[in-house]
Amino acid sequence: MAKKALIVVDMINTYDHPDAEVLRESVREVLPNVRRVIERARAEDIAVIYVNDNFGLWRSHHDELLDKVLSGPHADLVAPIRPGGDSLFVVKARHSIFYDTPLEYLLRQRGIESVVLCGQVTEQCILYSALDAHIRHLQVVVAEDACASIHGDLAEAALQMMKRNMRARLALSTDDDLF
Repeated sequence: MAKKALIVVDMINTYDHPDAEVLRESVREVLPNVRRVIERARAEDIAVIYVNDNFGLWRSHHDELLDKVLSGPHADLVAPIRPGGDSLFVVKARHSIFYDTPLEYLLRQRGIESVVLCGQVTEQCILYSALDAHIRHLQVVVAEDACASIHGDLAEAALQMMKRNMRARLALSTDDDLF
């Protein structure tokens, strides 16, 4: 059986950007499912890796980013799924979790062959990250009910592209075989 990791994408967020209002609504809907996936991964001793934008704060580290978000007006969208003490954290600057990050090295070093993706945004960062994982010969699972979107129609198309073109397995946060 392939060794797995849960990748939580861009959930540490200030929500003060274009499309944030629509995104916040979607995040509120999927937040219980994101929390469920994280709790399940921790209970099953699966690595939980947060990969997150740095908001252009290149001198910051993950504690500073988290403090900024938790002291902001949308802390309620982050506090329930905040990284635990055993969580890993990778900072990214662009859409893909792999682009100019040490994530691939980290996964290879740990012998991880399969990633479960959750977070935001389905039709952007989740899609591009799934493609980059597929290109790296990783098995990809997308916890589709634990992914927020801005444009529902594009999110549905992105999920179908991941399934068809990247051979990603689409799963629900409650599926017994998620991990």
